[in-house]
Amino acid sequence: MKSLKDYTIVIRPDDNDTFVAYIPAISGCHAWGQTLDEARAELVNVFEIIQEEYAEEGRFLPKDVELVIANAS
Repeated sequence: MKSLKDYTIVIRPDDNDTFVAYIPAISGCHAWGQTLDEARAELVNVFEIIQEEYAEEGRFLPKDVELVIANAS
């Protein structure tokens, strides 16, 4: 069974001095928090819920994706 360590996690600042955390490889796996740590902790909860849903449906979590970070020129 895959764990959160198997995925790339993106955490970025959002509006209103909050943070958004998400796993690009898993649709719907996103969370937010007042701090970076809160966003990450909430993402752990969301990941566990999604992992349970996949298991109940007999599905496997997708593979991680490679992110490319680039500045517009």
